[in-house]
Amino acid sequence: MGRCVNGEEKMNKTVMKWFQYGFILLLGLVMIYPVLWMIAGSFKTDQEILSGSLNLIPETFRWENYAEGWAGFAGISFFTFFKNSFVISAVSTIGTVLSSTCIAYALSRIDFKGKRFWFVVMLVTMMIPAQVILIPQFIIYNRLNLVGTYVPLILPHFFGQAFFIYQIMQFMVGIPKELDESAIIDGCSKYSVFTKIIFPLLKPSIITTIIIQFYWKWDDFMGPLIYLNKPRSYTVSIAIKLFADAGSSTTYASMFAMSTLSLLPVFLIFLFFNKYLVQGISTSGLKG
Repeated sequence: MGRCVNGEEKMNKTVMKWFQYGFILLLGLVMIYPVLWMIAGSFKTDQEILSGSLNLIPETFRWENYAEGWAGFAGISFFTFFKNSFVISAVSTIGTVLSSTCIAYALSRIDFKGKRFWFVVMLVTMMIPAQVILIPQFIIYNRLNLVGTYVPLILPHFFGQAFFIYQIMQFMVGIPKELDESAIIDGCSKYSVFTKIIFPLLKPSIITTIIIQFYWKWDDFMGPLIYLNKPRSYTVSIAIKLFADAGSSTTYASMFAMSTLSLLPVFLIFLFFNKYLVQGISTSGLKG
């Protein structure tokens, strides 16, 4: 009798497990289907895309959509837009990592007057919607004659980003303070402690910051739309939007082709650094 009960329990657990797997798989397909449809649409004709068909397999594969999209417009190839996006995203990410780690170290490991006040101020900045400071920032950069340059899109990231400061601080909590004290006893300054001990141990958290910040900046549409006014300086997000012209026909196939290519940098970063992303988000740090 006992064996029958145990067998039924195992069967129920197995059925429930497969039901859960099936539900997750179905939910995953529903979530990823729009991306798959966009990738499939990059090989279709405009007429086939506008037909409303949900079929992922094109009637004929049009590889020329990528060549036509890469050619760009107004004599500017998409290589220029990719280069612009990469420069802005890379420099902004470097600034975010350097400034956020320094600020997180100061707030976590150094005692100074007004420390709690500045920590609260940092948290408050996370609660302010970006739209609230959009107009004041534009007025400031406009008076400094910086509108039309990459400075407004890059410079703020060299002064710390509250989200990443807090995330790095949480990771730093797991690093024993005894390491700092031992290094100081051995004659290290606080600068040396940070650069030679703390910073290398922040690798998972730093890579998490790099992935998220690069993705946010690469995907940014509002910033370039507001501050960039020359076609040759446009980013990928703005250039893709220009395929949709209200005054003439929209080339959806080329738009989908370039949208597919724009996913590659972020996809590759997630693919190669996924392990560190999980470690950084878990904020495990060192246990000692």
